[in-house]
Amino acid sequence: MTCEQAHPDTPLHSPGGHCKKRTPSDLPPSIINKARETVKEAFDAHKHVQFEPPKKILTMQELGFGDRGISPNAVSDPFPLFSKSAIEQMRAEIFSQPVLDKYHVSSVFASNQIRGAGPRLTPFIHNAWNSPQVLAAVSQVAGVDLIPVFEYDTGHCNVSVRPDGDTSTPPPSSPPPRGTEAEKDEKEVFGWHEDCFPFVCVVMLSDCSEMVGGETMLKTGNGELLKVRGPSKGTAVVMQGRYIPHAALAAHGGRERIAMVTSFRPRDPHAKDDSFLGGVRRISHVPTVYQQYAEYRLENLEERLRRELKKVRMEGKAVGAVEFDYKRTRAWLEEQRDFIGVMIEELKDEKCC
Repeated sequence: MTCEQAHPDTPLHSPGGHCKKRTPSDLPPSIINKARETVKEAFDAHKHVQFEPPKKILTMQELGFGDRGISPNAVSDPFPLFSKSAIEQMRAEIFSQPVLDKYHVSSVFASNQIRGAGPRLTPFIHNAWNSPQVLAAVSQVAGVDLIPVFEYDTGHCNVSVRPDGDTSTPPPSSPPPRGTEAEKDEKEVFGWHEDCFPFVCVVMLSDCSEMVGGETMLKTGNGELLKVRGPSKGTAVVMQGRYIPHAALAAHGGRERIAMVTSFRPRDPHAKDDSFLGGVRRISHVPTVYQQYAEYRLENLEERLRRELKKVRMEGKAVGAVEFDYKRTRAWLEEQRDFIGVMIEELKDEKCC
């Protein structure tokens, strides 16, 4: 069930949340009107996907994290992923009236966010992120087979724009002089954090050629800081953000910065899954996120139970079997108890969140 089918008239924010509803007037009319001039079309991987592998991928070993996480790969260089026409289609959907009416909010994380619009209102975005071609590309870069964590966190957008007619930003061709905001190179937009889900793919929907800054700062395993380049329009960066402390740096110059973020988890239901809802809970409609979180976790648990039951049955039928390996099964049950315990902890009363 999609979130819109479950909650067709429910705005993103919820009791106890940390975001508030905004109106389309909070965004410059020029950006909205231009996006709405786009003629809508269905997603076509042959036309809209232009994947090229990144030139470099930093590993967890190189960052000093050893075998932490679910993949050896840590963060990629920006790489081409979507075509120009794909970016136009995505902008057309996120700036459509129905999406802005229900899913345009502000939060402590960003003054303009668009998140939670399901596949009914944003079919192109959801078809793109769930297409075999895009999943194969993201998985190749990540070094592990991935799928979007759930609908609500597919195609989340952080929007930073200047009002129409605002020329107060310093000329983008040269950074602001030292002694002003520029000297605070480590000034974070979102602050130091680790993501809620194993991997994230960030795609830039804006032309950032006139922008200075906006990189991501990583904190390595030995405490050193490392700056990595952010994506340009149509390109993407894949990062194992659940296990790497990072922060987005301030950007200067440019008309707009619109970044689309999709969170990923392992496709394999038996794989390690350290997902949690801390940051997501604070900027979401909690009942919808809880339903989608519980559904995917229970589906994984179901597959785990089926495989374990098959093993137990095979042991019982094995020729010459001496005794049932109850210690192995007990250890497996303890793992699942921990898995369920995490779910119980995450599905908190929304009023306390």
